Amino acid sequence: MNYLDFVDALTSDDMRSIKFADKSDLHCHALLSTRLENVERWLGKSITEPPKRMNGIEGMMEYADTFLIPHIRHKEGFEFVVESAINDAIDDGVVRLEMSIDIRVPKFYPDGLKGLSRFLLTLIQKHRLYIDIAPELGIPRTFYNDTKLMNFAHDALERDIFNSIDLYSEQEICPPEVMKPLFQRARNKGMKLKAHVGEFTDAEEIRRTVEVLDLDEVQHGIAAAESVEVMKWLDENQIRLNVCPTSNVMLGSVDNLAEHPIRILYDNGVQVSINTDDLMIFGQSVSDEYRNLYQTGVFTAEELDDIRRSSLKSDPYFEHPINLINKE
Repeated sequence: MNYLDFVDALTSDDMRSIKFADKSDLHCHALLSTRLENVERWLGKSITEPPKRMNGIEGMMEYADTFLIPHIRHKEGFEFVVESAINDAIDDGVVRLEMSIDIRVPKFYPDGLKGLSRFLLTLIQKHRLYIDIAPELGIPRTFYNDTKLMNFAHDALERDIFNSIDLYSEQEICPPEVMKPLFQRARNKGMKLKAHVGEFTDAEEIRRTVEVLDLDEVQHGIAAAESVEVMKWLDENQIRLNVCPTSNVMLGSVDNLAEHPIRILYDNGVQVSINTDDLMIFGQSVSDEYRNLYQTGVFTAEELDDIRRSSLKSDPYFEHPINLINKE
């Protein structure tokens, strides 16, 4: 079977060839990471679709908590979603998947982190010929004052299953200084450090969060486009922004895709990648996102190919945990 190269695939709108090209997904939340129709088939019933526009993170979580989470907030639901998401990613040409696992997920397993690690390592082994799966420890800001959960997060760093750590949910709930000890411990473990910032706040908050937590990458970070100085700083410090275009539009941080600030970021030398965020809600694969950005005129096909190739470059923090399987 013949496939076009990525540039020709975009210009001729050959989705089969677009999907065939190698890609990364570096911003993906595990519990909402597969397509809604996959969950519907698994449940044997329909689920109310998300609104085309939602009122920020609060609006998204109101929808998710009402219509999605009750069906999958348990071991069986989580494991179905994650394996389905991996199959979705492989079908979409994703060869590097950094999947954020919320710190509350181990509660789904009778043996906690041990059970979760066993499941993740089994998936890594099963799919390793097709995709590099890099589990990420996800920390919600809403639990910053939950001493038990934060202690649990520190313990999770010792499992050697997580390649990176990510901080998310509403930024105003918890200043980055509160999470500094946890992130310093993750740095000492050799993990990649990420945080959600700059989707709904200003450019300076992005720089402050990166500096306080010593971040390697920022999830979203699109508000950096408001400041030439901050964009220059991100470029000089080689901080990549893992952007999710459809998520930004549906949650209201961007009016429409054609005006997405990823164009400004790219023009100012900021490293960007293109990702899914929550496929169950936003409904766009990585290939869909590339296609959408091309068809709305945000980027040329050559520029999108540059972004695709850049996001696939070797990650110095990535060490496949497949050798841990025999330790369980």
